Amino acid sequence: MKLLTMIVRPEKISSITAALHDIGVTGMTISEVRGQGTQKGVKTIYRGVEYSTDFVIKSKIETVVSDHTYEKAIQAVIDASRTGQVGDGKIFVTEVFDAIRIRTGEHGQAALDQ
Repeated sequence: MKLLTMIVRPEKISSITAALHDIGVTGMTISEVRGQGTQKGVKTIYRGVEYSTDFVIKSKIETVVSDHTYEKAIQAVIDASRTGQVGDGKIFVTEVFDAIRIRTGEHGQAALDQ
């Protein structure tokens, strides 16, 4: 199993989740996060005064997928979120050794299945 941690543009959340649902990935956690990468900060104008913020608002999507699904999931996220501009985001892939459904005690892939 793989944990996919995706840092993406907030306006792309609906298209990303739809693309993941299309390939059968339904369980995920979405959080609003702030960070800084290549894009650095952003400059905004509020009431005629220019402000610079060091951190950009992004969304973080986390989901655990099977070993045979993760490459399709990565491609679905890339296709749904790529604009070609700086700030499209990153995907991090981490090995998951086990998953346990608390209610039933199921382990591994069985804990992820509906």
